[in-house]
Amino acid sequence: MDTEDPRVRLERDGNVAVVVLDDPARRNALSFEVTTQLADAVDAAAADPEIGALVLTATPPAFCAGGSVDDLLQPRASLREMYAGFLALSRLSIPSVAAVNGPVVGAGVNLPLACDVILASPNARFDPRFMDLGIHPGGGHLWRMQRIVGRQAAAALVIFGESLSGEEAARVGLAWRCVPDDDLLDTAVALARRAADRPRKLVARAKAVLDASAAIDTAAEAFELEFEHQDWSMQQPAFQDRLAQLRAKLAKD
Repeated sequence: MDTEDPRVRLERDGNVAVVVLDDPARRNALSFEVTTQLADAVDAAAADPEIGALVLTATPPAFCAGGSVDDLLQPRASLREMYAGFLALSRLSIPSVAAVNGPVVGAGVNLPLACDVILASPNARFDPRFMDLGIHPGGGHLWRMQRIVGRQAAAALVIFGESLSGEEAARVGLAWRCVPDDDLLDTAVALARRAADRPRKLVARAKAVLDASAAIDTAAEAFELEFEHQDWSMQQPAFQDRLAQLRAKLAKD
């Protein structure tokens, strides 16, 4: 992180990392500083063996205003480099939760799309808006959006210029849940902690298999894909320990 111009904060709540976009004067736009500091924060959280999950949120009034106009007009880095923060989120092996507490626009929408679960407050608004600026969506935006909400909703949002409130996003499946503003971060951390409290290697495998499953067409292929990992999990100390705990509890009951 840049200590002279911090625009992203990394905090720790027990075994959950909380990454905060913290450039409210610029509505947390994806400037070169924000995207590089976001990548650094995410990578630092992933490298910490004590961290089992990550929450991404932002300092109001906006979650992320999209690409920085200044950096679009006078680029200080290549277009690929400007995706550093998003790419760091997308390659995370630990689970991630986006707590969207305000408007998220254009390329900024890629950030929650890169997370495993999206929670939104009523003040959230999802507004892709790439094409209003005459720019094609990037970062796998169309692919991710279509996988989450389906082709029709993706077309309505990205091509036809629709936008969604937090309640509407939850209704169409873009967000898992709409949570009151005052409860949003606590709810996101509590959800993340449920994953973080599970064996880290097991969670990482399950997340990887969940992603790999998208390319599978038959139940037989799915069986074989999961069998290898289930068999591995049953040889691990965590399984043996938890099974012994369950046996002791059943005996006591």
